[in-house]
Amino acid sequence: MVSTLVWVLSGLLLYTLVATALQSWGVLPSSVRVSGPITTIHTQRGKEFLDWLAGPKRFWRAWANVGVGIALVVMAGSFLAVLFSAVRIFNQPESTVIRQPQDALVIPGVNQFLPLSVAPEIVFGLLVGLVVHEGGHGLLCRVEDIDIESMGLALLAVIPMGAFVEPDEESQARADRGDRTRMFAAGVTNNFAITVIAFALLFGPVVGSIAAAPGVPVGGALNGTPAADAGIDRGDVITHIDGQQVANASEFDAALADANRTVAVSLQDGNTTTVQRSVVVTSAVVDGPLATGTSIEAVNGTAVGTENAFHAALENRSTAQLSTDNGTVTMPVGAAATVTPGGPLANASDGLAGESVVVTRIAGERTPNRSALSDVLDGTEPNERVRVEAVVNDDRGNYSVQLNENPDTGNGFLGVRISPGTTGIVVDDFGIQSYPASQYLGLLGGGGGDGAGGAGGLGGSLVAQFLAVISLPFAGAVPGSSGLVSFAGFVGPVRNYFTITGPLSFLGGSVFTLANVLFWTGWINVNLGLFNCIPSFPLDGGHIFRASTEAVVSRLPIGSRQALAGAVTTAVTLTMIGALVVMIFGPTVLAG
Repeated sequence: MVSTLVWVLSGLLLYTLVATALQSWGVLPSSVRVSGPITTIHTQRGKEFLDWLAGPKRFWRAWANVGVGIALVVMAGSFLAVLFSAVRIFNQPESTVIRQPQDALVIPGVNQFLPLSVAPEIVFGLLVGLVVHEGGHGLLCRVEDIDIESMGLALLAVIPMGAFVEPDEESQARADRGDRTRMFAAGVTNNFAITVIAFALLFGPVVGSIAAAPGVPVGGALNGTPAADAGIDRGDVITHIDGQQVANASEFDAALADANRTVAVSLQDGNTTTVQRSVVVTSAVVDGPLATGTSIEAVNGTAVGTENAFHAALENRSTAQLSTDNGTVTMPVGAAATVTPGGPLANASDGLAGESVVVTRIAGERTPNRSALSDVLDGTEPNERVRVEAVVNDDRGNYSVQLNENPDTGNGFLGVRISPGTTGIVVDDFGIQSYPASQYLGLLGGGGGDGAGGAGGLGGSLVAQFLAVISLPFAGAVPGSSGLVSFAGFVGPVRNYFTITGPLSFLGGSVFTLANVLFWTGWINVNLGLFNCIPSFPLDGGHIFRASTEAVVSRLPIGSRQALAGAVTTAVTLTMIGALVVMIFGPTVLAG
């Protein structure tokens, strides 16, 4: 099956060939210019409006000066962030959320984080961002008496992607360094201003009119689990278990703990279904005793139908025989782990470094799973010598280990990377992945339940909340974000997890649409501003960096100041371009 990206690229290529041919034949009017898949429509209209708007010059200069300060700070942060990300990708290709080159494109349906369902909101936000960005350049051109050669619209093929302002090169060259710097900084300043306005409206009255629906929102049902077999899927909200109301995940777990194997599940839409619980492996280490999707029917001949029964059957055993739908498996019962080279356990015996082991006991205490092993280690001290019982390649051994200090907790450190679950397998007797509706609503300033609070459980830090909000579309892809689901707005089945209330309730479902427009407008504008602050030509950050470099170099007692400024700017530009290439293509090339 041909991917969406292939169709998009094929369409752009076809458009480019046809449009270029029409331009070379003189068919297109002089106001239309084609450069690859980008088409620009030039006009002289609008200059009078900019001249009128530029009237209060002192105000606009002050506004732009604030923007220059912001841009310089963001430029330094962008330089370090891009460079650090590129270096990290070289060492850990899996550490980035951009796994494929198309994920760097702001094209809904092609970028996996930007779904087609919010394409209108994303396009609107992009249009607003580009208009205010280029409008800022045009406005400051008139404030600083820099002539404008033309203005117009930019299109990707036939899709409007924003506006542009083209300053006159000679007039721009005659302007002093400060005037040019303010002009280049004006675009990103306006983008950040739009971000503040959009998020202020979103965090305030709009999200204040949205509440999380009572119950357990289902982000999805794991394949082969009882919930999937019962037809429970993304968009459902579980409200009752065997007639007992459940308002959140903790009440849901408590109700299941008291329920029988067969449970009646009531959903928000009024439907009721029956779930026949069984123990299913939902996650497993590579080359472990069982594969994902395996159903466990009995442990040592005793039937187990629930997760609690499974763990109870393993609790006091160091070896267990599991009867599954794929046959019988005998395995050690412990915490699966990989031995870190140079760590305490690796130093305890030759040949352990890098090995996969199952730790069954430490200092005489059983460690049937990862949480038990972590609890035991939390009770130890650095330099303490402990006896470790572990299974390596089916051979059980005892090792005398002198623990190091755990840099995170200050407790004893064994020197292993522990896998989740028991012997590297995680089981579930129901099989849903809950959607963190209350937590996400709390991040957006709403009444997040479960103690999330208005700052989303981030201690009220506005900076932390802001960073969390702009990361929401990537939430499910961030390394270490197990259990999270990406948030693309209040779209599709996600709307079922929320209800409309508060001051804007009279708008009904339109509140969701308004929230999506504000979210994506703020998101697009902040990313547009951050990207343009990267100190690399032809971005605004490159021009601002060149002007700043010239200002510093002009004070040095050396000759060839202009050549030195050009060399520094070129070096930084090439470094940034190289780092961006690594960020976009590195994960695919290096991971392969």
